Amino acid sequence: MLKVLRMALIGAGALASMVLGSVAQAQAVPADYRLHAGDKLDVSVWKETEMQKPAIVIPPDGKISFPLAGQILAAGRSVAEVRQDIEDHLKKYIPEPVVTVSIVETGGNVAYVIGQVNKPGAFALNPRINVLQALSLAGGGTAFAKLDSVIVIRRSQEGQRVLPFHFSQVSSGKDLDQNLMLESGDVIVVP
Repeated sequence: MLKVLRMALIGAGALASMVLGSVAQAQAVPADYRLHAGDKLDVSVWKETEMQKPAIVIPPDGKISFPLAGQILAAGRSVAEVRQDIEDHLKKYIPEPVVTVSIVETGGNVAYVIGQVNKPGAFALNPRINVLQALSLAGGGTAFAKLDSVIVIRRSQEGQRVLPFHFSQVSSGKDLDQNLMLESGDVIVVP
């Protein structure tokens, strides 16, 4: 009996840590966060056990599939907008559906640092980071890096833009507007 009680307590502790871990993840993401391809969501409908979809990864086209709701655009929208869209679709089949959408992982919210840095790669923007912070995450420039010729390539609706970043100006406290907050998909090029 004592062994069963101990196992139940361990199970309850594991459940509590999973819930707290989910809460911690949810709190780490700002309310106005816009979803990206590569982000992972948990979606469920209250009292509908067959409509639990854990760990849905948003594919490159930005649309997730959910039972009875079909294809739902998730990329570029908030969690609240996606939840409302799913609820609206389900109202045809379920009276007053209560949908929960939570972010499990923000794997699609990344910027890239390439070129003459010690650790090039993709870096998560959680919380948001600026150019100087991204360069730091990339281990700084190599001995051959031209840090006063760094550029940030940003795509937008109109196409791609090139934004200059001069390390010596920013590091001396001048023209700090160059040290902009990065957006998902930004590419920092260190020649």
